[in-house]
Amino acid sequence: MFAPIVITASHLIGKKEFNQLRGKVIGLHCKTITNFCNAFGISSKERQKLIKLAKSNGKMLGFLA
Repeated sequence: MFAPIVITASHLIGKKEFNQLRGKVIGLHCKTITNFCNAFGISSKERQKLIKLAKSNGKMLGFLA
């Protein structure tokens, strides 16, 4: 679904810059999940499950092209 956009963006801005941007976005996403878990008292074990679920969903939706 989103894979063509991700691949095109990678080619347009360059692989190195794309990977840096991708790393920042992944870091922000993990931080958001951590903040959510802290706000609602969710354990770190459950947080890890949420992060793995987010990664799985990202693959399914084509974000991890």
